[in-house]
Amino acid sequence: MRRILALSTACLALAACSSESSPTPAAIPQSVQEIMDSPPYAGSIWALRVTDASTGEVLVDENSPVLLEPASVTKTLSVGAAWLTFGPDSRITTPVVRDGQVNGRTLDGNLILVAKGDITMGGQTGPDGKVVFTNMDHNDANLLPGATIADNNPLAGLDELAAQVRKAGIRRITGDVVVDDRLFRTQDLGLNDGPVSPIVINNNLIDLVTSPGAEGEKATVAMRPKVAPWRVVNRVTTVAAGGDSNVVLSSPRYGVIRLSGTIAADSDPILRVEHFNDPPRFARTAFIEALQRAGVRVTANPVRTNPGGQLPSRSAVANLPETAALEGLTFEQNAAYILKVSYNRGAQTQVCLLAANAGSRVCDDGFPQMAKAFDAAGIDPKNASLVDGSGLPGNYVTAAMITQLMQVFHARPDYEAWKQALPIMGVDGSVAEVQKDSPAAGKVFAKTGTLGDQDLLNGRLRLATKALGGYIDSKSGRTLAIAIVVNQAMFDDIQGVFAANEDLGKIATALYEQY
Repeated sequence: MRRILALSTACLALAACSSESSPTPAAIPQSVQEIMDSPPYAGSIWALRVTDASTGEVLVDENSPVLLEPASVTKTLSVGAAWLTFGPDSRITTPVVRDGQVNGRTLDGNLILVAKGDITMGGQTGPDGKVVFTNMDHNDANLLPGATIADNNPLAGLDELAAQVRKAGIRRITGDVVVDDRLFRTQDLGLNDGPVSPIVINNNLIDLVTSPGAEGEKATVAMRPKVAPWRVVNRVTTVAAGGDSNVVLSSPRYGVIRLSGTIAADSDPILRVEHFNDPPRFARTAFIEALQRAGVRVTANPVRTNPGGQLPSRSAVANLPETAALEGLTFEQNAAYILKVSYNRGAQTQVCLLAANAGSRVCDDGFPQMAKAFDAAGIDPKNASLVDGSGLPGNYVTAAMITQLMQVFHARPDYEAWKQALPIMGVDGSVAEVQKDSPAAGKVFAKTGTLGDQDLLNGRLRLATKALGGYIDSKSGRTLAIAIVVNQAMFDDIQGVFAANEDLGKIATALYEQY
C-alpha cells in the first residue's frame, strides 16, 4: 500500500487539535489495516481520522492534512455552511403574485410564480409533514441499478398554489402565467446531471418505470409526473425470464422520450429518468395544468416556452400583490433529503442560495459565503478547495477538516437534528444496506462519497473516491467524529461501488468496537 507521510504539524491549523492537549494517536486497528492493505487498494491513498467529538482528542490519524477528493462528503460542507447561515428551522416561501387587475373573477394580466430555490416545492412531503425519499433515489436511476421512486405526489405543491389562486377569487386569467427564475443564474453541473435552477419540480426529472409483460410482448411504461407535451415512445421488448434487462432512454427533443431495449419477464420494474433541460418551461406548464384542475381557466398557450422576457424588474415583482404562497419544508428536512440520498443539484442549490442571500445571482459567489460561515464557526476553510457543492471531480478536502466540522456541529444545540439528517448505517439513505447485521448498525451516522470512472486500458472500474464522514456512537458510549477517505481503488466492475461501501462500513464497525 502506498502511503503519504503525515506531517507532524498537521494539527497546528485546527483549533480542536494540538500536540499539547492530545496524546499520540493509537495505531490503526488490525482489522482496519487489513482492509486498507487488500488488493483493490494496492495503489490507493488513504486518509483516516477519528476524534472524540466532545473533547477533540485524536484517536486515529493517518494522512489527515492531505487534500484528497471526498466526492459527496463535500455535501456536508455545502449543506453545513447553509445550515450555519440559515438555521435548521428556516423555510423557503414561494409566492405567486399578479401583475394586473382582478375584475370580477378575471385577472386581466399575468400570474407570476416567483421561484425561490425550494428543492422540493411541496412535492416530497409525507403524511407526517416530513420529507419522503427512497434509499436508492431516482436521481441516480440512470447510473446505479435498483433505484426507485418514493410514494409522493410531485405536483402537490403546485396543486396547493392553484387552489389558493382559486380561493382568492380568480377563475380566469387573460394574460399569461410566468415563472420568474431570476433568483440566481441557472447552471449545469455536467455529467448529465441536469441544470441547477431556482425552480424545481420533481427534482426536475420525469420518472419512467418499465415493467415486463409476457415474453415477446412490449413492456409497459408508467410516466410520472404527466405534464404536457411530454410523451413516451416505448420500444422495450419483454424477453424470457433470466434474459438480459437493458432499458435505454433518449430524448431527441423537448417533450419526447424514447425507451428501447429489453426487460426480462421475471425482472423487477426498471426506473429511468429524463433530466429535462428547461425547468421554467416545465414548471410553467405544470402550474397551468394545476390551475386548470382547480377550475381556473388560462387563455395562454400552456406548452410554450416560459415568457420570462415579459417580466417587470425583480424589484417591481417584489412589490406586486400576492395571490398565493407555498411554505416549504424546514431546512432540516431539505438537508436530510440532500444528505440521505446524496442529491447533487440540491447540494449545489445551497451554494446558490448563499450567493443569493448575499445579493448575487452568480452561484460561485456562494463559496466566499461558505468560507465566512466556517470562519465564524471556528473551522479553517483553507483545509478545503472546492469547485462545487455536490462533490463532483475537482473538490479536495482534508480528513482533518471533515472531523472538525463534525466536532463543531456536535457542540451545537441542534446537533441531534444534524446527526439524524445524515445517512444511518444499516438503516437508511446511501448506507441502508451496509453492515445491516453488524453491532454498529444504527450507530453510524455518516455521509458517503463515491466517484468512479472506467479504466479502459484494463477493463476495470477505477473508484477515484470512496469516503465516509460523520459520527459513530461507539460501543463504549463515546461519540466519535470520523473521516475515512480512499482515492484510486480498482475493482472489476460497477459492483465495486457496493463492495467499497461495505469495506468502509466494516472500518466503521471496527472503530465502533475499538473505541
